[in-house]
Amino acid sequence: MEDMNYFQGLAAGIKTLCVGLKTTMRELFTKKITEQYPENRKELVMFDRFRGSLVMPHNDNNEHKCIACGLCMTNCPNGTITVTSQMIETEDGKKKKVLDKYLYDQGICMYCEICVRVCPQKAITFDQSFETAVFDRQKLVKQLNHEGSKCEERKPVARPAAVAKPAAAKPAATAAPAPAPVEAKPKTDTE
Repeated sequence: MEDMNYFQGLAAGIKTLCVGLKTTMRELFTKKITEQYPENRKELVMFDRFRGSLVMPHNDNNEHKCIACGLCMTNCPNGTITVTSQMIETEDGKKKKVLDKYLYDQGICMYCEICVRVCPQKAITFDQSFETAVFDRQKLVKQLNHEGSKCEERKPVARPAAVAKPAAAKPAATAAPAPAPVEAKPKTDTE
């Protein structure tokens, strides 16, 4: 009886060993899909919805779209963004708020994208960069507006003129003269 259990256990062990070897041999000859990360940096592309780090796009004239409203800073849940602005006087004598510094601390950012969604000017966005490891945390604090950059001059949007409704013909009525004010007489004892 004991010999029977021994041989049954040995057969079960050999069977499971063969199943494991079969799986190993099958995977040995299948096409590999492993990303060789450091070697394939040039052709590695992240998916569209990936949130790398926050950037403020500038055009060829070193202009950005940020108007320093501070909505991104207000809505950031953990204080990642610091917007510093200053008031200047324009040529026409009006006061205008302009962006002085836009600081972004990537070390405490949780990549929720609330700042991008609330921006009324679409001035900030996340890019596809994913290599952000550094040895010093101070390098994770970035100034997004370039030196000497300024806000893009936006022309006011031309709104279509309101269509004037034709005035309905009103009957010509002669206005009656207003009655003259009546002066009150002082009361006497005889009245």
